[in-house]
Amino acid sequence: MTIENPSNQAIQNIFHTSKRIAVVGLSDNPERTSYMISEAMQKAGYEIIPVNPTISEVLGEKAVSSLKDIEGDVDIVNVFRRSEFLPDIAKDTVDIGANVFWAQLGVSNQEAYDHLREHSITTVMNRCIKVEHAKFK
Repeated sequence: MTIENPSNQAIQNIFHTSKRIAVVGLSDNPERTSYMISEAMQKAGYEIIPVNPTISEVLGEKAVSSLKDIEGDVDIVNVFRRSEFLPDIAKDTVDIGANVFWAQLGVSNQEAYDHLREHSITTVMNRCIKVEHAKFK
């Protein structure tokens, strides 16, 4: 199945119904894209959960080593890792019962997409969450 992103209306609905974003690969370096985008989403009112085993805290939030270490529900899993890592992250996304899997601009993987779709997880790939969010302010 070819990778097909949700409609603009569906993406707008994601933003209106989501509160918690787990950011896989979030860096504590303010010059990194993952930091800047996560900071913007945090300022827009979303709870950011850093997922990175190499840091302890970022943006005032305690980091966790993996998606499976997160307590409570996750609305969006936002991924800042290379495309080859997506299949394993997709499996963890299914395991934790997240609603949406979002791979940042330049990141996509057919195997991960197929697995997520088989488990009815809304999937966005190769799109920047901050750019998409700005369309619906």
